[in-house]
Amino acid sequence: MELIDELRKRFPHGHPQYVELTLMELELHDVKNHDFAFGGIPTGNFDRVSAIKKLYPGFDWDSSFGTCIDYFLKQFDSMMWMRCRGIVAKVESIPKRLMDMIVYSKIAICILSNESGK
Repeated sequence: MELIDELRKRFPHGHPQYVELTLMELELHDVKNHDFAFGGIPTGNFDRVSAIKKLYPGFDWDSSFGTCIDYFLKQFDSMMWMRCRGIVAKVESIPKRLMDMIVYSKIAICILSNESGK
C-alpha cells in the first residue's frame, strides 16, 4: 500500500508493524465514532453522557456500581443517538447496544448484591 510505504519512509526508525497498527487504530476510531457521534461533534457521546451524569450530584460515579452505570450510559447514549439520527451502525447495532445495556444492568445488580452481602 502506498500510504504504508510513504509513512515507513517518513518514519523509518520505528518497529515495522507500528505503521499498520496506527492505521488500524485510525480505522477503529473512525468506525466507532461513526456510531457514537456521526452527524454531531466528534466528542458528542462523552459530552452527552457527561450532561446526564451532572443531573445526579452526589452519585458515586467512582464506585464499581457507578462505573458500571457509566458504561451503561455510554451504550444508552449511542443507541439513542443512532435511533434519533437514523444512523446505521458500523460496529454495534441498536439491538447489540440494548443487549450491552442488559448485561451492564445485570452486572450492576450483582455489584449491589455484593455490597449488601446478599
